[in-house]
Amino acid sequence: MVFENSLFSDYQMKTRKTKLEEIAFTMIPLVGPILGRQLISYCGSIEAVFTESKRHLKTIPGIGEEIASQISNTGHVFDAAEAELVRMEKEGIQYLFYLDKNYPARLYHLPDAPLLLYTKGNVNLHMERCVAIIGTRKPTAYGKSVTEEMIETLSSCDFTMVSGLAYGIDITAHKSCLHHGIPTIGVMGSGMGNIYPDSHLPAVEKMMEKGGIITEFTYDTGPDAVNFPMRNRIVAGLCDVLLVVESGIKGGSMITATLANDYNKDVAAVPGRKTDKSSAGCNHLIRNQQAHLVETGEDLIDLMSWNKKTKQQNFQTDLFTEMTQEEQKIYSLIVEEREKDIDTLAYQSKSTPGELAAILLSLEFKGAIKSLPGKKFMAIG
Repeated sequence: MVFENSLFSDYQMKTRKTKLEEIAFTMIPLVGPILGRQLISYCGSIEAVFTESKRHLKTIPGIGEEIASQISNTGHVFDAAEAELVRMEKEGIQYLFYLDKNYPARLYHLPDAPLLLYTKGNVNLHMERCVAIIGTRKPTAYGKSVTEEMIETLSSCDFTMVSGLAYGIDITAHKSCLHHGIPTIGVMGSGMGNIYPDSHLPAVEKMMEKGGIITEFTYDTGPDAVNFPMRNRIVAGLCDVLLVVESGIKGGSMITATLANDYNKDVAAVPGRKTDKSSAGCNHLIRNQQAHLVETGEDLIDLMSWNKKTKQQNFQTDLFTEMTQEEQKIYSLIVEEREKDIDTLAYQSKSTPGELAAILLSLEFKGAIKSLPGKKFMAIG
């Protein structure tokens, strides 16, 4: 079953040749997200990468003899891409390539973001608000209760919940979203043909109506351990705020929290007693100022300033009447996400550094935005 979704207008308009080239590109051995972007930047397009001479490929920074040889002999890669595309068409799977205009803005500026994201369901990756809820695979009754309470309280905030579809806190959060009619997206560390764990398949099928599943891995990829840290960076990159409910001092949740901090996302954690091993990670994050302390859904809403949606909308409308056309353009780009860095703004607005600096300063004087560390700006309201 293929769902109608304007997010995938890019995909639906592509030729079969383009789809095969994009899928094949992600299958080239030793070429990951960073090198992939490097190749396209130097060659100008994916098609040019495949037609470029081995001699020239070797001159591209990061591309040596071995990778150049892999690119120059891609017959088997295109055979695999053909098989992948046939399976996608059969199973109702689509994808977003990082050059697509609808590729998720929250991921686009991250240097290690996936080149391609396979999706299934009614997935909206341009959600107004996104919360990632993660935690231990062996939660306590308290951890499950807190997760459910958080989601129930947040249900008035028009948000999407992202998690990793794992045992424990992840699946508790997904199921609670289903119960409250909240869109929820599962980010997988395997291909679409290997839902893991398979006991969560009934929940996944229900998620398809309002949400769905996404992965960067090809259809037959199994749930190998090495895949899950890669999965975690997508969870961290997609959210506005990452909430850790329960976690040991080590593990996937702690890795994801570190990634979210690296990506300048808000991170929150639920504290626990010092004797509870399942809360040791959360307490560590809070103690080391790597996460905000939150105990209730209201705490999270206050942290993100989501408690007065109507007031925010009216505030933004009033501001628009006071802005020039160029100011409205920049402000709209910032509002797409909770915050945006100056390099992304310059790229998306096609403004010169001088023009952009003047507009941002004017918006700050008008109280529309505020500057953050790391040359980032956040909309106020």
